[in-house]
Formats: sequence, structure tokens, C-alpha cells
Amino acid sequence: MDFAFDARTEELRARLLAFMDEYVYPAEPVAEKQRAALASPWDTPAVVEELKAEARRQGLWNLFLPDAEYGAGLTNLQYAPLAEITGRSPHLAPTATNCAAPDTGNMEVLAQFGDDRQKKRWLEPLLAGEIRSAFAMTEPDVASSDATNITTRIERDGDDYVVTGRKWYISGAMNPDCGIFIVMGKTDPDGTDIRRQQSMVLVPRDTPGVTVERAMQVFGFEDHSHGGHAEVVFDHARVPAGNLIGEEGGGFAIAQARLGPGRIHHCMRLIGMAERAIELMCRRAVSRTAFGKALAQQGVVQNWIADARVTVEQLRLLVLKTAWLMDTVGNRGAHTEIQAIKIATPRAVVGILDRAIQLHGAGGVSQDFPLAELYAAARTLMLADGPDEVHQRSLARRELKRHL
Repeated sequence: MDFAFDARTEELRARLLAFMDEYVYPAEPVAEKQRAALASPWDTPAVVEELKAEARRQGLWNLFLPDAEYGAGLTNLQYAPLAEITGRSPHLAPTATNCAAPDTGNMEVLAQFGDDRQKKRWLEPLLAGEIRSAFAMTEPDVASSDATNITTRIERDGDDYVVTGRKWYISGAMNPDCGIFIVMGKTDPDGTDIRRQQSMVLVPRDTPGVTVERAMQVFGFEDHSHGGHAEVVFDHARVPAGNLIGEEGGGFAIAQARLGPGRIHHCMRLIGMAERAIELMCRRAVSRTAFGKALAQQGVVQNWIADARVTVEQLRLLVLKTAWLMDTVGNRGAHTEIQAIKIATPRAVVGILDRAIQLHGAGGVSQDFPLAELYAAARTLMLADGPDEVHQRSLARRELKRHL
């Protein structure tokens, strides 16, 4: 297989790298300062809107969508190195380029499964970066890693659907610009096919009966830049029947279609996070002295840096292979590799970030460096989009089936 990138991808990489150096990295401390002065920490700092305007002006916008009608028309393999670059500043760069989760997955769902009215009402403003969105699946009272467990009800009542349930860790829901939820619930809880019981419906945030109750913390972080992770109650929230996405019973299949690209996008960005951690490790190592010599001269530090470099190169190749397979044989054909990168990438990046934190001492766990927050994000991805153990179970079954 050939992982050489075409001229367009290389040109976009060069422009995106320049955008990061000229605009994004300098904006990081500005965004923090502006957020601290806002009336609500969930409001968007002015510099973020400035970054979005500049990215759109430069054509660095909606890079993740392979459909040229809606996005840049890039393949997964072409998008991979760009997502990696944005992962170096995960709190600013994905939002600046309109490539931030959960909006990316929600836009993919609407582009693939939404009807013309839904696309006009919700996809178009999302593509323009005018609103944000949230995906409401996880529930506090059941093991949501098995989506067949969800208990939220979506009941047909005349020309409407009525949604009742409690969700949590609904990313993006605290952002006041979040205008729409894609809610997964059961329309046929007694159906014989447990994978046809679920449906997805669009629920505007201002719908009566929708209450965003609180922000859930992640290792003590509220993730203001991501719009938080909320606990949301749907108390007989009524929406038109036309807000159903696809058909009744199609929710499980839509969720699987959504998660494939979402998982690989997370892994692409994680490699960028690891690269930034290595860069910070090296800078720290050459600038600090302990026990009479620079940290860079300590054998254990050299081992950490060397191991990190080897790990990142291995991960990148696996992610690129997965992207290539998704492009050539589809998500189903890349099923094993998608699971493999979901298992391997967060785990390995957590290890690299842990060493980077150790190298920075007290500073590593402080707010003066991005490492602690990056660690929290990477560790969370060992749960998000399915716990590692779920993917290990499925992957092992596929391997064992060859020998039965």
C-alpha cells in the first residue's frame, strides 16, 4: 500500500501547519484569559470566533467530510495527517476548523441519513459553524457500552414523538450555542430483534421538557472549551415525527456508522497530542538540570523519549492503514483495524503523556502546561466510543473464528 500523500494533501498540511504556528498556538493563552473574564465559562471566547473566521477564509474548514458537497472532499487517508496536526491543540484547532467532536459525527449522520428538511434546518448551520450540537446516547443507570441497554423511550403520539429519559456525559451540551441533540432511545422496547429496538430523533435544545441539569467533570476538568459533558433530562419532550432520523428501528445501525469515523478521528488527533508531549519532553529535558547534569543526559529520560518516538511511529502507521482500508473496503472491511487502533492508541498515548508529566514534575500536573488536561482526555478515550474491553472482546472473537 502507498501512504504517499498527494499534492493537495501536502498543500493543506503546509497551510494548516502555518495556521497553527501563526494563529492557534498564540491564541491558547489568550483563550484562557478571555474565558476567565466571561460571564459564564461556557461562553465562547472572542478569539475562538476569530480563529474560525480565519480558518474559513483560508479554506481550512470542514476538512473531515469526504462528501465534497458538504466538506473538503478528502478521503480518510488524506484527512489523517490534518487531524493529527489539529490534535496538537485539541481545545482550539478542531473547533477553529469546524472539525470538532461531537459536531463531526452529527454532521456525518445528517449528511448520510438526514432528509432534505433536516439537512436544511440543522446540517447547514452546523456546516457554517453557526451552531453546535450534542449526541445523547450514554445513560447513568445502565451499561451504555451495550447500546441495547438504553432505557430512554421515544414514543409515537399522533404526529409527534415524545422523548423520556436521562442521559449523561453528553459532550457539548453545556455550550450555549448547542442548538440540537441527536437522541438515541427505544421506539420498540419489546421488539424481538434487540438491534432494531432503537431509533434516533432530533430534539432542539429549547424543546419544553429538555433540562440540562449539570456539567459532569472529567478528572476534575469541566472541559469548557469542548462545551462540557452534561447530564440531560428529557421529560416528555415532544418533537414532530419528521424529526426521526432514517426509519424506526434504524438507530443502532446509524450509531455504528457514526462511530467508525469518530473512532479513527480521535486516534488521529491522539497522535498529534503525543507529538506535542514529545516536543514538551525534549524542551524540558534540555532546559532543566538535576543531580549535576541536564535531564537530557539522564539515561532514563533518553529511554522515555526514544520509546515515545518508536510508539508514535508505530501508531501512525496503524492509523494510516486503517484510514486506507476504510477508503478502499469500507468501514466493515476495516472493522478489525478500527478496533485495533481504538485499543492501542489511547493506551499508548496515555503512557507517553504520563512520562511527559513525570519529566515536568509538579508542573506536569499543573495548569501551566497542557499535559494534565491532555492526559485526562486521552484516558477518557479508553472509555469513550466503547470501552477497550468491548473492542478486545470483539477482536478476539474474530481471531478465534478463524480457527473454529
